[in-house]
Amino acid sequence: MSKEARNYLRDGRAPVPLKGSTSRVMSANKAKDTNPELIFRKALLSAGIKGYRLNWKKAPGRPDIAFPGRKLAIFINGCFWHRCEKCHPNLPKSNVDFWTQKFIKNKERDERKNQELRLLGWTVITIWECDIKNSLSTTVEMVKNKFL
Repeated sequence: MSKEARNYLRDGRAPVPLKGSTSRVMSANKAKDTNPELIFRKALLSAGIKGYRLNWKKAPGRPDIAFPGRKLAIFINGCFWHRCEKCHPNLPKSNVDFWTQKFIKNKERDERKNQELRLLGWTVITIWECDIKNSLSTTVEMVKNKFL
């Protein structure tokens, strides 16, 4: 392990990466206000869809975008972190066991949040990062149709 890699070990939850650059890249990932979220929210506003709440604490799972009055929850999922079945992102080549377990837990948590919301009568929409990149207008139109 290089000295640079050791400098990025913060809390012990993840294995120490082989390269310091890997740790820097992973540390830069954000939980909210990600680029796909910002692009999608801007597109919603351009389509005249407003009145949503961001990371609304009163809804189980704190959806990225929530329309409480309509009980509509939208999650913007990154393809890598949530394991998109459309674009099949590659697994990391090192610490494969750790990443496999991490991704399984992420998917289980996603399903648990969706289930909790549905049990409370919410409509849940999951929008993938690749949907925003490849067909933003279609994705916005799908949300808009939920308002008709």
